Amino acid sequence: MVGMTATAAGSSAPQSIRPFAMDKAADPDRPLVLIVDDDPDIRLALQELLFSVGIEACGFGSTPELLQADLPDRPGCLILDVRMPGASGLDLQQHLSSNGNTKPIIFLTGHGDIAMTVQAMKAGAVDFLTKPVRDQTLLDAVATGIEKDVAQRGEARLIKQHVDRYNKLTPREREVLREVAKGLLNKQIAFELKISEVTVKLHRGSVMRKMQAASANNLIRIWEMLPADVREDKSP
Repeated sequence: MVGMTATAAGSSAPQSIRPFAMDKAADPDRPLVLIVDDDPDIRLALQELLFSVGIEACGFGSTPELLQADLPDRPGCLILDVRMPGASGLDLQQHLSSNGNTKPIIFLTGHGDIAMTVQAMKAGAVDFLTKPVRDQTLLDAVATGIEKDVAQRGEARLIKQHVDRYNKLTPREREVLREVAKGLLNKQIAFELKISEVTVKLHRGSVMRKMQAASANNLIRIWEMLPADVREDKSP
């Protein structure tokens, strides 16, 4: 179980497993778990556990140490200790959230209480586990965190593709797209934009091609996936 001291566990920590540096040449799609805990024995135990199931992990002794690290852009999750000298795990969660970092977080602490749990979970934590924690319980939480990050990274890439394609539309094509997204027919769009229905059809066809939409419904779904600031921007 993670969170027990070597003495309590009845054996000394293995010497063959040492903290290791991140492999920056690794597959960018290979998961990486980031551990922040001021207890080096806990960091080492977590790294060993994750390594035993083929998951790369890197440990940090404090929040500033993590924030100053040159981290690769890879899927994964964070395992944070709640109470640490200086900035706590909850402080780090708030900092990451305020900077738009949605990396899934698992809290691991020996000092958890209901208030902390509620705060962490409301802020989007994957789980809040109390030391000592069963290995399988932690691994299940890590698997959930990695799966969530892979999914949200995939969605972010898809949204970026949509935004890039949207940016290639002409101002008139964007106007037509907005009206299509409202569910208007070509005749209605023509009336709203004061152009001919034939012109609407031409622009609509061009929008479909540029946005790589298979159908009108698909085009509307793509529109709805665009960030609000993009949809609301009516500049040429």
